[in-house]
Amino acid sequence: MTRTVPSSTYRLQINATFTLDDAAALTGYLRELGVGAVYCSPLLRSTSGSDHGYDTVDPTELDPARGGDQGWRHLVDAAREQGLDLVVDIVPNHLGVEKAEENPAWWDVLTYGRESAYASWFDIDWSRTPLLLPVLGPDPVLEVVAVGTEGAGELRYYEHRFPLAPGSWSPGDDPDEVHERQHYRLVSFRRGNTDLGYRRFFAVTTLAGVRVEDPEVFAATHARIRGLVEDGTVGLRVDHPDGLADPGAYLTRLRELAPDAWITVEKILEPGEQLPASWPVDGTTGYDAMFEVGGVFTDDSTEGELTALYRRLTGDEEEVADHIETGKQMVVDELLPAEVRRMAALAPDVPDAGRALAELAVAFDVYRSYVPEVTDTLDRTLETTRQRHPDLAPALDRLAPRLHDADDELAVRMQQLSGATMAKGVEDTAFYRYSRFVAANEVGGDPAHVGLGVEDFHIAQRERAQRHPVSMTGLSTHDTKRGEDVRARMAVLSEVPQRWAGFAELFVRTSGVPDPGTAYFLAQNLAGVGPVERERAHAYAEKAVREAALHTGYVDPDEAYEAAVHAAVDRAYDDPALRSAWDELVAYLTPHGWSNALGQKLVQLTMPGVPDVYQGTEVWEDSLVDPDNRRPVDFAQHRDLLAGLDGPPPVDATGRAKLWVTRQALLARRDRPELFTGYATVPADGRHTNHLVAFDRGGAITLATRLSVGLAGHGWGGATVDLPWASVDTLTGRTFAGRVEVEDVLDRYPVALLLRD
Repeated sequence: MTRTVPSSTYRLQINATFTLDDAAALTGYLRELGVGAVYCSPLLRSTSGSDHGYDTVDPTELDPARGGDQGWRHLVDAAREQGLDLVVDIVPNHLGVEKAEENPAWWDVLTYGRESAYASWFDIDWSRTPLLLPVLGPDPVLEVVAVGTEGAGELRYYEHRFPLAPGSWSPGDDPDEVHERQHYRLVSFRRGNTDLGYRRFFAVTTLAGVRVEDPEVFAATHARIRGLVEDGTVGLRVDHPDGLADPGAYLTRLRELAPDAWITVEKILEPGEQLPASWPVDGTTGYDAMFEVGGVFTDDSTEGELTALYRRLTGDEEEVADHIETGKQMVVDELLPAEVRRMAALAPDVPDAGRALAELAVAFDVYRSYVPEVTDTLDRTLETTRQRHPDLAPALDRLAPRLHDADDELAVRMQQLSGATMAKGVEDTAFYRYSRFVAANEVGGDPAHVGLGVEDFHIAQRERAQRHPVSMTGLSTHDTKRGEDVRARMAVLSEVPQRWAGFAELFVRTSGVPDPGTAYFLAQNLAGVGPVERERAHAYAEKAVREAALHTGYVDPDEAYEAAVHAAVDRAYDDPALRSAWDELVAYLTPHGWSNALGQKLVQLTMPGVPDVYQGTEVWEDSLVDPDNRRPVDFAQHRDLLAGLDGPPPVDATGRAKLWVTRQALLARRDRPELFTGYATVPADGRHTNHLVAFDRGGAITLATRLSVGLAGHGWGGATVDLPWASVDTLTGRTFAGRVEVEDVLDRYPVALLLRD
């Protein structure tokens, strides 16, 4: 059977308030929008109340709260009726254990310990028992409760429930004594980072690692996924493969389960890094594409000015690499010592093994190595660690052979540790501390550079077309820290550093935030998002300062510092002078932000790869970090907007222009796929061609304006492009042929999509 690759995908966040039945009812709209496939967030039963689904508790059934089997059947039937494919997000790395009673396998492990039929499911250190569960607060008052009619009982701590081993209790026993007889121990939540006996997702103790490297565990946890594929699911999006013991082996087994599926992996590639060649997948989920597209609409020529401004207003003289190293060091010292301890126990004969392994994790400049297929990353990291810490050289020399042995548990856990260290130390820490230009502070981004030159963008796309032509591309996801249009408006700041400096200096000086770096970070986000609902700005600011972990945090928040941050947000809304400056800056940025938003949207939808549209981003959107970017979408309004499109609308606050561009591009990808089979740069002549992104996919030519502020000052100056054939601009309906003036093509919109006539 020939593999089915969708023309595009549309990501839907399926939860209790937007179920599979709601998704089924939306398929007509998606068909009219030009979408190729409905792309669902995780669907297996997850922790009750979860709005994201990445905390699966029972992989053997679809989540009833999300619509269950009946809702799935409705979606399958509706999608088929509308000619849409289906793509589903799967989570092989971990299961949710926050509510033990909702996870049958975890409940059984707690009941029977190592004798449980599910003991092999979880990555548990059985050499250290009992199993520690970090749930207790300062008042550990336990209660024993009899349940059912067959002598079963539970240990309870407030709303938390835990099973009792058979024969370990009788009514009237002291709860603390009963607790001591179990295969687990409830301990202070503060011990989660230091004494945990099971692998987790990053530093989240409520997500327990699963041993899918065991064929029996894989089969049991993927039986329902196999059913989804048999029901007609054509695509699988694999969450966090870097957390697995052997991603390559897992993906090979998944390919055997779904030989004809379009499989993409949530693999975060650092600049210049490539997917391992042996992985039987079709590409990544698009973080790399997001960085390329956003970068080309940013003015990299002002990097020096922005750096000087940042240093002057914040006093931060460090580079992003310094912040990354500091963040990763904090992670191994404070968040992941349990993981380091478990690894060090595998090398008891090596003095300083724990410290050597921790420093090695800090030194990795990518998420993980892939031994034995890829060893140069590990070799480079070992050498870096030796140079940074000469005293650890003897330990590293003794550990190195084992770290190169893919069958050695130490090598496996080193790769898992480095990934967790990178994720928590970089995106979740350093990217909230280093704020020179925060539009670049995204997963897969590179804050060391303000933007990306046009030629570098073309090089990246030619490589994508050659290596991974059906990899997913995206602009927004459920994990982005700012939505695509927020970043589009932020990109304008790179063109107007002096104008930006005026507002930034005023905010830093008057906000009242003790740390100028935090104030500068907040100022950029306020400029990018504009005066949205105040509570959303407050929620974002609080999460940002806690993620930065400089002056406050999630475990022990500094109430005084956070109060100052919240007061600064209120001051932006209420202080007349500051609000006036904010409104003035946003008013200036907005039309240029719209230009960037249309440009990056069209480029992403037409560049090599399979484009994804994250829910609601077919119109202007102002989302911030999760859970803000998972807010419900007003699809009724979107339907009305789409139904009212009878021609090219103006670029205005309604967002209809973005909806028009999105639909026309998606229809072109779906209805004329033969025009999107290659990649070639479209040369332009003239003085100001640096304002143009132009490429030909093999009959579909994309033209997009970049750096619109500078362009407004001097115009196109007679810039021209040569069209190899007569083409119709699907956005305006006009036909062009031969040598054409760029300003004639882009007089209505800052973008054009010219399809071979």
